[in-house]
Amino acid sequence: MSRPDLNLLLTLDVLLTEGNVARAARRLRLSPSAMSRALARLRETTGDPLLVRAGRGLVPTPRAQELRDPVSRLVQEAQAVLRPAELLDPSRLSRGFTLRVSDGFVEYFGPALIALAQREAPGVRLRFVPKPDKDSTPLRDGSADLETGVIGAASSPEIRTRALFRDRFIGVVRAGHPLAKGKVTAARYAAGQHVLVSRRGLDKGPIDEALHALGLAREITVIVAGFSDALALARASDLIASVPERHTTNLRAGMHSFALPVEAPGLTVSMLWHPRMDADPGHRWLRECVRQVCAA
Repeated sequence: MSRPDLNLLLTLDVLLTEGNVARAARRLRLSPSAMSRALARLRETTGDPLLVRAGRGLVPTPRAQELRDPVSRLVQEAQAVLRPAELLDPSRLSRGFTLRVSDGFVEYFGPALIALAQREAPGVRLRFVPKPDKDSTPLRDGSADLETGVIGAASSPEIRTRALFRDRFIGVVRAGHPLAKGKVTAARYAAGQHVLVSRRGLDKGPIDEALHALGLAREITVIVAGFSDALALARASDLIASVPERHTTNLRAGMHSFALPVEAPGLTVSMLWHPRMDADPGHRWLRECVRQVCAA
């Protein structure tokens, strides 16, 4: 069975509204002959004359009268679908968003993001889930609307990204730790016992490379998957944790922080989303909220 030409719906709608080939042609900016050919195609497609001559004009057949209202509704709905999205009114938004966030994001940025969302869009529900890896599947399959984190070399090229802020690594120890007093030199820092954060279970990182360049090496006593775990261990022991400064602000409350005595590379925290959400008004609103909160 041949596929119908949906462009004929608009032509049929105008013809049934005008009841006149010449006037319908002017509305669609077609020549009368082109409109006559379109009417012939419509008659062939529907198997009905649709408009028949009566004196000097045309009158609709019963089939045409039957089609007038449903065709008009179909054309209006199609035009609404293809029309650019209207400006979003967040106060009328009723929707849930799932954010797959990096370690420490909820503790530091969550309260401000929730307050902003409730103020602008009280009908929105935010759901935070942990991000144990850099797999982009949750963004692709729609189980996550937005992610935050550091973009890795293995990140999918199709994923959209926007940088949120720069961060740097600092050292953190419990209050009363020997490193809480005096200048922290590279030698003092390396001499302690350390907790390393590595989601992949690696036993070395950029800080170790920086120490190696100075002829030093630190003792990695424990390896954990997240910054919150590292800080919890450091808070209750003499372990030294090295974590991003801004991301872990609230997690470090009551602890002693210090600048690393070596040149460690910084990191850029970004938000990530699937391109199908680019033009979605609600998603654009969410991205702007996250941007504002992280820029504050």
